[in-house]
Amino acid sequence: MLTTKRYEYLNIDKIQVHPDVANHRNLDLRKVSHYAKDIFQNGLLEPLVAWEKKQGEYFLVGGFHRLAAIREIRKDHPGYFDRIDVRLVAGEVDEIRALNLKLNADRVDAKITDFFDAVIYLNNANWPKEKIAEFLDRSPAWISEIIRFVPVMPARVRRQLEDGQLTWGRAKAICRAIQEAPAGQERKVLEAELMSLDNKDKAQPRPKPLTMQLAKKRLQQHAVKNPRTTYTVSAEDLLSLLLVLEGKQFEDRHLTMVRKHFPGLLLDTGDAYPVCSQFEKSQGLDITS
Repeated sequence: MLTTKRYEYLNIDKIQVHPDVANHRNLDLRKVSHYAKDIFQNGLLEPLVAWEKKQGEYFLVGGFHRLAAIREIRKDHPGYFDRIDVRLVAGEVDEIRALNLKLNADRVDAKITDFFDAVIYLNNANWPKEKIAEFLDRSPAWISEIIRFVPVMPARVRRQLEDGQLTWGRAKAICRAIQEAPAGQERKVLEAELMSLDNKDKAQPRPKPLTMQLAKKRLQQHAVKNPRTTYTVSAEDLLSLLLVLEGKQFEDRHLTMVRKHFPGLLLDTGDAYPVCSQFEKSQGLDITS
């Protein structure tokens, strides 16, 4: 059973990397540099997570970028961060690997593709869908979709999904078409789907559902009419707003959350996503890029 044993002020040289619990993402050197400046100025505000496999043996589970940043600091400042704050956990190797994947997927900037490895790994480890869903704080239906579609997802589709060029709904439709293709026709169906993506890439991009300028304008109007309005939002609500403003990686659920928790910012326009009302266009606010 996965448990937190204790918090420790640990000698940095004692922290190792386990071959089965390594960082499944390549280190982002820009993020390492950013963390190095922040940690040098403000200290390590969030402890690393390490697995105490047995007494005196510690393997890093979460905080690979932060540990790399601390090692960079120590190159120029010997003696700094000889000991660091660590949360020590215990559990079976499958549970520790699952925690490692979960910590990567739990970042605020995580994409749906960041959850793929975690879900597939846990499914292959014979975790029930309900247990995976509870562990990752997602719905069992969402977990089932990943298990169903990701193993047959072409690499190009996954890349476009990860880059925000493709929605999860469209990626699922492509995978579904491949699965439902007559025996022997899977490659032909895949090529047809990829060709349709090429044609879509050449088409004009749809307008953003919302722009920063328009959001500020609508919020100002709402504040004048309802000056005492307060908003209680979660991190996921705020992330949904940022994704919609960016206009690249949002999904329908993000639009729904923005309409619910930030009233007045989005028009109730269904699937067309027009940015401006006729009145706003007349006021010179026809913002589509």
